[in-house]
Order: sequence, then C-alpha cells, then structure tokens
Amino acid sequence: MVDQHVPSGPAYLRVVRASAWYDLVVTIGFATPWTYALVHGVLRELGGALRLGSLPALDPMQTLYANLMGSVVVVWALLRLIRPLPLHGLLDGVARALFAAWQAYALAHGVARLLWLFLVVEVGFGVVQLVPWLAARRAAVPST
Repeated sequence: MVDQHVPSGPAYLRVVRASAWYDLVVTIGFATPWTYALVHGVLRELGGALRLGSLPALDPMQTLYANLMGSVVVVWALLRLIRPLPLHGLLDGVARALFAAWQAYALAHGVARLLWLFLVVEVGFGVVQLVPWLAARRAAVPST
C-alpha cells in the first residue's frame, strides 16, 4: 500500500531522474584520477576565464577525495535512474542540503567563486525534491 501523503506522482519521479542525470553528467569526471585531472584543468581554466577564481594545484589527497565523491555520486545517480523511488528523492534532497551547507562553508572560507554555479543547482534540486515531502507532511497532520 502506498502512503497517500508521499510525493509519488510521475512529475516528482521526473525530478528525481533529472537530478540523477545532472549528477551523472557533472560527477562522472570526478570518478577516476585520470578523468579528474582533465576536469580539474577545465574547471581551473573556466574559473580563471570567468574571473571566479582558480582551483588550487592538483595534489594526490584532493584527487582521492574527488574520486571518492565522484564514485559514490555516480553510483547514487545510476540507482535513481534505474529505479527512481519517492524515497530516493527525499534522501537526495537531504544529501543536497548537506552538500549545499558544505559548499556555502567553503565559499565563506575563500574557495573559488566558481563553486557558486554548483551551489545554485544543489539548492534548486534540493528544494524541488524536499518541498513536496514537507507539503505531504503538513497534509498528513490533522488540523486542530
């Protein structure tokens, strides 16, 4: 039995899939040391060209963390593409709130302003995936 207060319509699942496609496209290049070196170079040049700041020089620890993040996000994106569920949208919204918080923290501590481009998308997908859950929760609570 499906809970009537869980956002589960086709429009919501399209948002879950769209956020998964975004994640896959944006993070697949972070998943290996070789592709991350290429992505890092492109982002470094883009940040400089747009005057949004440059990335620090590539180092093995940064590469490790980028690869860990990229690998996990790629697998998470594939799950949401292959088997999108309303619960995946809720969890992805929560993860995006966390990512956005850490991105905002990094921006407040001087990282390249290029990160703003990613922060805006994180917040956007987070909002469109969490708001239906908040609305459903309000609908489930009887008014007094």
